[in-house]
Amino acid sequence: MEFRGAMGGLYKLTEWVTRIAYSNILWVICSSPFLFMLLLKFLLYQTDATANDQLLLNWAMGILAPFTLFPAISALFATVRKWIMGDTDVPIFRTFFKGYKDNYKQSMIGGIFYTLLFVIMFVDYKVYMTMDNLQLVGGVMLVLLIMLFVSLFNFFSMVVHYHMSIFLIIKNAILLTLIRPMKMVATVAGCGLLLYITSLYPVLIIFFIITLMAMWSFFNFYGSFLKMQEKAERLRLLEEEKALADSSSLEETASTKN
Repeated sequence: MEFRGAMGGLYKLTEWVTRIAYSNILWVICSSPFLFMLLLKFLLYQTDATANDQLLLNWAMGILAPFTLFPAISALFATVRKWIMGDTDVPIFRTFFKGYKDNYKQSMIGGIFYTLLFVIMFVDYKVYMTMDNLQLVGGVMLVLLIMLFVSLFNFFSMVVHYHMSIFLIIKNAILLTLIRPMKMVATVAGCGLLLYITSLYPVLIIFFIITLMAMWSFFNFYGSFLKMQEKAERLRLLEEEKALADSSSLEETASTKN
């Protein structure tokens, strides 16, 4: 049965709410070991926990992230990729776990790389900000951290969209962040707004926020991908026209000599 008018709009809205909530809950389940440590860290932060307790939890989160959080995010991106590309009726459970299985290895390796880089840069940022004469360097490190954060979303988008080595995926994710600054700003603004909403209503992170961030990020990535594809196609046509013109010129020259 197909609904029309207001009922049709309400039905579509309900469909999308269900899709987003279902995929977000799957992400929560697959990320639960990391999320448990994150929740424990937040609860300990509210108490008089020692610095060693906090450090131990940071280590646990850093170890768990590449093996649980990153593959779960890749699976979520594999799902929203289908939606952004127009295939909105895919089976969510099957698509999610197929993406989890297919992209696990690359997500894990990329997760190890990004986790180490985040830790190193965050420690540098904290150290520089405590020094009066090096706070400018700390500000630069903060900007680089934000860019690294955006390149992480490009990384997940490339993992689920391209067939290439993990080295090329990481390299191109960082390069795309640098050469598309407006997309970077749009991604940061959108994700920042969603995180702000999460701070007001934390329960939304269980049902909606992470999926919405993935959708917004892949939407921006896919827009860049289409533009680059269009540009490459124009260059190919120009090269073909040039080759055809050169071939015609050589034929005319040969004809003249005869």
